[in-house]
Amino acid sequence: MSNSSSVSQSSSSTPSNSQPIQQEPTDFKLYKPPKTAPTSPVNLPDEYFTPSAADLKAAQATLSARTHALVNAPLQLRAVREAEVKAKRDRWPETHIRIKFTDRTQLEKVFPSTNKIRSVYAFIRSCLREDVKPIKFILCKSHPPRRDLKVSDPKVRDLNLAELQLAPSSVLLLRFEDEALNHMDVPAPLASSVLSQAMDFPIPVSPPDVEPPSHPSKPHHPPKASSSSGEVKIPKWLKMGQSKSLAQ
Repeated sequence: MSNSSSVSQSSSSTPSNSQPIQQEPTDFKLYKPPKTAPTSPVNLPDEYFTPSAADLKAAQATLSARTHALVNAPLQLRAVREAEVKAKRDRWPETHIRIKFTDRTQLEKVFPSTNKIRSVYAFIRSCLREDVKPIKFILCKSHPPRRDLKVSDPKVRDLNLAELQLAPSSVLLLRFEDEALNHMDVPAPLASSVLSQAMDFPIPVSPPDVEPPSHPSKPHHPPKASSSSGEVKIPKWLKMGQSKSLAQ
């Protein structure tokens, strides 16, 4: 009986031991929202957005130049393209990714540039609260051209961070599918263990005022005083030439 009971106890304890243990995120930085209030957009008149004739001409010239470059660009060999990718990877082996929530909380982590975008998604999900982890979210580039980086997109999923033009550093905006989490007054739904490591957002230090180098003043030479008699001085060689001509 003792053997059977021990077997039953061991069998009952097996499922609990087989459950995967979720690891907490490490090696990251969390910045609190900046204390300065975001600047409100300026109301501009409709005339501001109406392009002038010069603006249209400049845009047309830019578009024509870009089209000309694309049409006449030589086809690159695969080896050349791979060499360019390798050069970028060797130059920036790591990519600093900063994720910005709608309340301006920012989560930062360094990834190998060879990682795919799904590693960034996995890291963010590990930092969320348990009740928010099942909710889907989308990352997008903050700088234009703005682009959604969806894992379901093959053009995004199959490229690494360097090929997605995210190296050496990028800021990505996070948007939940649940709009209730996207309001500016809603705190970032991060786990308490992550929030406990939050630090103040670093204030950019303005460069010190550099005085322009002072140039040494040139010595001032007073103008030579002319003769009081007002007589114009004639060079000696010219005098000799005049005397010879008179003698002839």
